[in-house]
Amino acid sequence: MLLGGCRLDMHDQPKYKPLRMSDFYADKRSERPIIEGTVARGQLKEDTYFYTGKIGNTLGEEFPFPITQQVLERGRQRFNIYCSPCHSELGDGNGMIVQRGLRRPPSYHIERLRKAPVGHFFDVITNGFGAMPDYAVQIPVKDRWAIIAYIRALQASQNATVADVPAGTPISKTAPNLQPSEGAPMESTKGQHGDAGDVRKESGEHK
Repeated sequence: MLLGGCRLDMHDQPKYKPLRMSDFYADKRSERPIIEGTVARGQLKEDTYFYTGKIGNTLGEEFPFPITQQVLERGRQRFNIYCSPCHSELGDGNGMIVQRGLRRPPSYHIERLRKAPVGHFFDVITNGFGAMPDYAVQIPVKDRWAIIAYIRALQASQNATVADVPAGTPISKTAPNLQPSEGAPMESTKGQHGDAGDVRKESGEHK
């Protein structure tokens, strides 16, 4: 009875543990090299431009998919979460942590960045630049493009002229009042910036 209770069938299974030696192969390795050309599921990345923002070694000038209102809304939400702490919600580089002493990034509204190709922004988000770390882990590829589309919208908003307004569109001669009237409740920012809990549940992203 005692011997019967000491069977190790489930404990001593016919398998190799990681990096354990094998007598089956000539090189004694149980862990075999990946077959050349093997691609992990979901990592094919056939659309090189979508994943790099480059054509060869040249930074791309075009977006890899159409920019819709939905894309801009997504970009605004992601921008406000990941970018605005340094770049501010206006993109002028005067974000909250800059106001508290961090090195100030350049404004998106300077001529150099207004003329920079979209591939430049994608490369910086993906690989980092100067004091800015990369955000490749935190921000999925499609969201990076959405953020860049929103950056272009920010640039247009701060540098547009009357000539940019479509013909027939009425133009107000007074600036809009962006301050809430006295006693009026502030609008909830949940829809604007996204619920932090939902963001974490959605993709495991954090700042």
